[in-house]
Amino acid sequence: MRLTIVAALAIAPLLGKDNNDSVKRLDEAAAVFSEVMGAPDKGIPAELLENAHCIVIVPGLKTAAFVFGGKYGKGYLSCRKTSGEGWSAPATVRIEGGSVGFQIGGSETDLIMLLMNDRGEEKLLSSKFTLGAEGSVAAGPVGRTATAQTDAQMHAEILSWSRSQGLFVGLALEGATLREDLDENAELYGKKLENREIVTKGIRAPHDAAKLMAELNHYSRHQNAEVK
Repeated sequence: MRLTIVAALAIAPLLGKDNNDSVKRLDEAAAVFSEVMGAPDKGIPAELLENAHCIVIVPGLKTAAFVFGGKYGKGYLSCRKTSGEGWSAPATVRIEGGSVGFQIGGSETDLIMLLMNDRGEEKLLSSKFTLGAEGSVAAGPVGRTATAQTDAQMHAEILSWSRSQGLFVGLALEGATLREDLDENAELYGKKLENREIVTKGIRAPHDAAKLMAELNHYSRHQNAEVK
């Protein structure tokens, strides 16, 4: 209990800085994805993206630490449409987690996760789940390494990567909690929609998400063209 309180105090100043600007955050998510996919030799392998059921993008995941640390961020998830063509409208997620260890400082990190199968997708669409405890998560491979891609796909429901100060690497983000954000969904869609409804019921993406949807669908078409 004491550790939880200390971690909460460590992250509290960062919560206050969040201006809840969903439009800005959507554009940042689009930029993060575009920049990562624009560097194929240093980014997410194309085959993994093509086979992913869902994607989560969290721009500027905030980390604060003074002996006991905490993480906090907001981002978006999108899943493949049931028709198999394109991606669903984005739904909002919050990621929160604490860490224990000797650490001092603060940072911001971009986070991307791919959900690789039905089990991972189902857990993602629940109201809340813990990475590692309720869904196997592994550091995603970077670049065009076919062996690493196959290995990662076979052994994990969720693959994750982080980008900080220009360095993009696989990150096993175990212990963090991922939950839907109904208030943020209400800002985007005008009512408190659950994430499952947004990504499975054919909800139309809001205008504010145009850049993110364009990037996701651009690379989806690009990957399909390469496969053919």
